[in-house]
Amino acid sequence: MKRSTLLLLLALFIIQLTAQAQIGLRGRQNAGGTQNNPALSYTNPKEVEIADITVSGIEFLDKNALIALTGLKVGDKIRIPGDDISNAIEKLWNHGIIGDAGIYITKMENGQVWLDIALKERPRLSRILFYGVNKTEKANLDEKIGLIRGRVVTDALIKNTELTVKNYFVEKGHLYADINITPTNDTLVANSVKLDVRVDKGKRVKINRINFYGNENFDDQKLKSKLKETKEHARFSLHKAIIDGVASIDGEFFDSTYDVSGREFKKFLADNVKLNFFNSSKYIPSEVKPDLQNVITFYNSKGYRDARIVKDSVYQVSEDRVNVDIWVDEGMRYYFRDIIWTGNYVYEDDMLDRVLGVESGDVYDMELINKKLTFNPNGTDISSLYQDNGYLFSNIQPVEVQIDEDSIDVEMRVYEGPQATINKITITGNDRTSDHVILREIRTYPGQKYNRSEIIRTQQLLSQLGYFDPEQIGINPMPNPANETVDIEYSLVESPTDQIQLSGGWGGPIGFVGTLGLTINNFSLKNFTNLEKWKPLPKGDGQRLSIQAQANGPRFQNYSFSFTEPWLGGRKPNSFTVGLNHSISRTNFFDADDSNDGFIKLYSATVSLGRRITWPDDYFVLSNSITYQVYDLLNYGNVFTFSTGTANGLTFNTTLSRNSLDNPMFPKRGSSISMSLALTPPYSLFSDKNYDELENSEKYKWIEYHKWMIDAKYYIGLANKLVLETRAHFGFIGSYGDEIGVGPFERFSLGGDGLSGQNFLLGTDVIGLRGYPNNDLTPPFDITDEAITGGVTYNKFVMELRYALSTNPSATIYLLTFLEGGNNWGNYQEYNPFDMYRSAGFGARIFMPAFGLLGVDWGYGFDTVPGQLDRSGPQFHFSIGVLPR
Repeated sequence: MKRSTLLLLLALFIIQLTAQAQIGLRGRQNAGGTQNNPALSYTNPKEVEIADITVSGIEFLDKNALIALTGLKVGDKIRIPGDDISNAIEKLWNHGIIGDAGIYITKMENGQVWLDIALKERPRLSRILFYGVNKTEKANLDEKIGLIRGRVVTDALIKNTELTVKNYFVEKGHLYADINITPTNDTLVANSVKLDVRVDKGKRVKINRINFYGNENFDDQKLKSKLKETKEHARFSLHKAIIDGVASIDGEFFDSTYDVSGREFKKFLADNVKLNFFNSSKYIPSEVKPDLQNVITFYNSKGYRDARIVKDSVYQVSEDRVNVDIWVDEGMRYYFRDIIWTGNYVYEDDMLDRVLGVESGDVYDMELINKKLTFNPNGTDISSLYQDNGYLFSNIQPVEVQIDEDSIDVEMRVYEGPQATINKITITGNDRTSDHVILREIRTYPGQKYNRSEIIRTQQLLSQLGYFDPEQIGINPMPNPANETVDIEYSLVESPTDQIQLSGGWGGPIGFVGTLGLTINNFSLKNFTNLEKWKPLPKGDGQRLSIQAQANGPRFQNYSFSFTEPWLGGRKPNSFTVGLNHSISRTNFFDADDSNDGFIKLYSATVSLGRRITWPDDYFVLSNSITYQVYDLLNYGNVFTFSTGTANGLTFNTTLSRNSLDNPMFPKRGSSISMSLALTPPYSLFSDKNYDELENSEKYKWIEYHKWMIDAKYYIGLANKLVLETRAHFGFIGSYGDEIGVGPFERFSLGGDGLSGQNFLLGTDVIGLRGYPNNDLTPPFDITDEAITGGVTYNKFVMELRYALSTNPSATIYLLTFLEGGNNWGNYQEYNPFDMYRSAGFGARIFMPAFGLLGVDWGYGFDTVPGQLDRSGPQFHFSIGVLPR
């Protein structure tokens, strides 16, 4: 009994102390004097009405908001002592904005109570100081943490800040970074603290090995190749010791004295040498999960429908290395059995089967099925088949209907829906370009049936205009199933189109050549007399005006003017161009007034008309032009077999080209092919002159030739910004008979940067070949009195790998590396397309609309230039404002 009584008293005492600690009830002095509260009994609580609530001890927080947080309000009936007060304090604590809290009775009489909430505010954040990080990391952390000065510093805030900093460095490969955050009082600001964030990043952790378990059908290397971001560290340390017969790889030694090239040694290298030049081997946890899904996607594409990752494990093997173990359950391999079409009325099953291209017995691959249904990058898909015929609302759902051992039947449930009619076309974003310039390129019209191919073609045409950012041309179909119509919105972003050409290059015997020009690619001739449209020049009608001057002092000068109307008459895409050109090249390098100075002057005028043709497809353009040229020579040496005289040329040129490039400045896919034929009248066939007895100046008074040119480019997108360009160029020039042969004009000159302004010979077609000096591959290589400089045939092949640093239309920048080869022959008997001068190198291009294309290349010529003993070797080539062939 005594023990029970003592335990009961002790329990009551503890309860009383706990209640006092939680509730914090005690008497307080009033403003009118000292008055003790009536005695309170915890065994007999009183019910009272709250007469007033005050808040004390705070400076920044809102008092009314704090009272509201407690859940107490004037007029409430509460029991004292009781749970109402303790619950109110608990609510304040749960919000985490206070450091200490208590509720006190200031007065209690006549069944009413006056309460005061005494609080102590938590300190506020004044600043964050980082230690152990650089400026870039600090800026990134400030952005990620996003803390605002004056925010209440709580334990949760400190913990979240620590996790944010930790995760940031983990994503950078510092898996074991140590973060220590210490709040310290800021003496400069009242009731505030600064957070000292001390970071020990530790070493960047790399993946030592990736081990797969359970993979029976595909080896580890195959599965590792599907991990796009998670890569093993390059374990390649083939020391100089290999010369002595020992290879050291990751501390393991292989005695190769007897057979360095043997099968066992090669296998040892294959198993141990992991070179990852283009992939980081840092362990980034957030990249592992998507990579594991890539492995499953690969298995699914090979018919392993049930493949799954059982588990994965990461463990440390050294201070800066971890191993990744991945357990795979491959499951059974499945095959397609029957493809069943239901709900299709427009197209027969056989037609849909041909487009789908899946036969019974093929490896089961639902991802392939979905591509063939909705988006097939290599051909037509089912969705485009329907949508090109107006069935915008069509939908096809593949459903597995039966699984029999390793065979699966798939039912294609087709909902064709009604054909959609185009209701309205809207254009947005064309601030400078007139609506009619855009509308004439659009292939979709109100009243037509919806056609996805025509929309895609419209996007390509708008991109090729060059007035808009190709990356931001948006197409937004807005279907209305209720009335079976669709509105189409084309959203555009104008890009700079005008060019102030400040071009230049160095090479050949004339040194530096500079160009000053103005090209307006979206000119408006009809607004030329309307000064209100000059901003600063009249624009918006899609016409092209170009004025250019090129000079090397008195040694070389060129002046040109051209104007193009792309839609002559405004109804059809028939382009009309008129151009004028005057050039002069002098034999004297420095003094234009020297009486012994020789020169060649070229005057030319061109009129051309081009039109789009729809066969074999509407990517083709056929253009025809007539050019009249006059060559005026005075004491110009023996370059053209006569030094003084006048030569005339009347040339008809027809060009058939096809262009399907997706972007004019940095194509990622598509091709560009051009075939041209230039013809002069065959004067010699209708003349009774004996050309063997004529002087060369009289013999070539009227130039005659036929010239064939083929240029082809093809682009393959290897990755998002990595593109492979392949090019082939051919040129042939011939005569109408043996009497006069191929004349001295319009022949080919090969070598160097390919800029015509760098050529000291007018009347020559300049072809670039990087890695060799300008014009140095131009036959004949030993000029005699009767020799004609320039080739009659050439070919050139180029392979160029490009990587885009920026595709912004205001500054398109890409790096490149190239392999190319070509040659130039003075007669057809020597022509051999495989006998080429070879080169390789790298370079960069920057395209800015205001200045055009700026480029620099370093090329290495592997072969010997005729007339020299050593190979061409390294050469720098510069080009500004011009894209050479």
